[in-house]
Amino acid sequence: MLFIIIILLTLTHICHSAATNSFLRLPLRHVTPPQSPAQSLSADSARLSALLSTLHRKQPNLPVTSGAYAGAGQYFVTLHLGTPPQPLLLIADTGSDLIWVACSACRSDCAATRPPHSAFLARHSSSYSLHHCFDPACRLVPHPRANRVCNNRTRLHSPCRYEYSYADGSLSTGLFAKETTSFNSTTGRLIQQDSLTFGCGFKMSGPSVSGPGFHGAQGVMGLGRGPISFVTQLGRRFGNKFSYCLKDYTVIPPPTSYLLIGTAPGSSRFRYTPLIQTTPLSSPFYYIGIKSIYVDNVKLRISPSVWKIDKSGNGGTIVDSGTTLTFLPDVAYREVLAAFRRRVKLPTPETWPPNFDLCFNVSGDQKPKVPKLSFKLAGDSVFSPPAGNYFIDTAEDVKCFALQPVTSPDGFSVIGNLMQQGFLMEFDIGKSRLGYSRRGCSK
Repeated sequence: MLFIIIILLTLTHICHSAATNSFLRLPLRHVTPPQSPAQSLSADSARLSALLSTLHRKQPNLPVTSGAYAGAGQYFVTLHLGTPPQPLLLIADTGSDLIWVACSACRSDCAATRPPHSAFLARHSSSYSLHHCFDPACRLVPHPRANRVCNNRTRLHSPCRYEYSYADGSLSTGLFAKETTSFNSTTGRLIQQDSLTFGCGFKMSGPSVSGPGFHGAQGVMGLGRGPISFVTQLGRRFGNKFSYCLKDYTVIPPPTSYLLIGTAPGSSRFRYTPLIQTTPLSSPFYYIGIKSIYVDNVKLRISPSVWKIDKSGNGGTIVDSGTTLTFLPDVAYREVLAAFRRRVKLPTPETWPPNFDLCFNVSGDQKPKVPKLSFKLAGDSVFSPPAGNYFIDTAEDVKCFALQPVTSPDGFSVIGNLMQQGFLMEFDIGKSRLGYSRRGCSK
């Protein structure tokens, strides 16, 4: 079907003379997953539930989601850890900030007990070291129930243990560690970055981290806003920012996209909206403010309170690369849906996929006309995606409205990756703003 999986094939480092212009370029390509629109929608709903559950954890800085939930819109990157370097395939996720990899305690003859590169061999790296229980960094990760905090009974040099839980009950459990990481350069040599903090996972259970939905990955690279994310740890070296561009998935053969850590050369004429930091509980997420929605340049009657974040951290809008569709609060969704129904003069198909509220038969109409959808964001910038970002082909000659309602009273909106398609999206953490541009995707 026409939903996308985005895979990072290689990791290339391009280094300029000025440190502030250094960046990592990570090429992407599209692969069609073996699932129906209904299955993709179900995966998105699970992803949304997982994101929502993060807001109600008691521990601060506790991201509990990864791109493994969605089954679409994932990024895969090859990261080298250790001395000598060991290549590992990780899911890069904007909805979490912890980096963790599957680890092995194997000492010798490891190839006989596991496939090559299926796990990080900690004992084969001379630069591997552990965070201890009383290290300040140990407070940034969730701990097993039997070891919630360090106390007087804990030995001074006891290792820091983490337990990373997922909404479906999946777990990654292991030791919080430090390691040297390396990046492939354009000349083939490896550029080293010392002291990357990550979770060395020795036990993974549940479909999110060990089932088919994990797609053979060996861990997760968190790209969230938290203090232990990949972007935050690289920090000043790459300008505290990253960007990506998701190109039109309907083009055959699929065009190359990329994820970029740092600042690319040239100008892309960004429009900016502030990134909103709500509470420590939601620190991994990239929140933006929606002020109003327009259909064919007509402002819809949606109360501004619909978009606000309350004192408990409920509500608001996040930008998430791991969710395919876009979710709006139910009251806003119903207004948008009604506006489209009034304006579209196309016949409805006899049947259409379940869980879609609006579909049209476009047979005989090569360029069906649909209303223009626009979001006015905080900072007074206007995000106006093309129709292909909110109408998708679900069957031959059938197009469906690709937005979904959030019915939970404590839910929040999600701008999914389909709505972001064709835009260069820049997450400027240093200046706490999100930039977007229709230019730059061809670079």
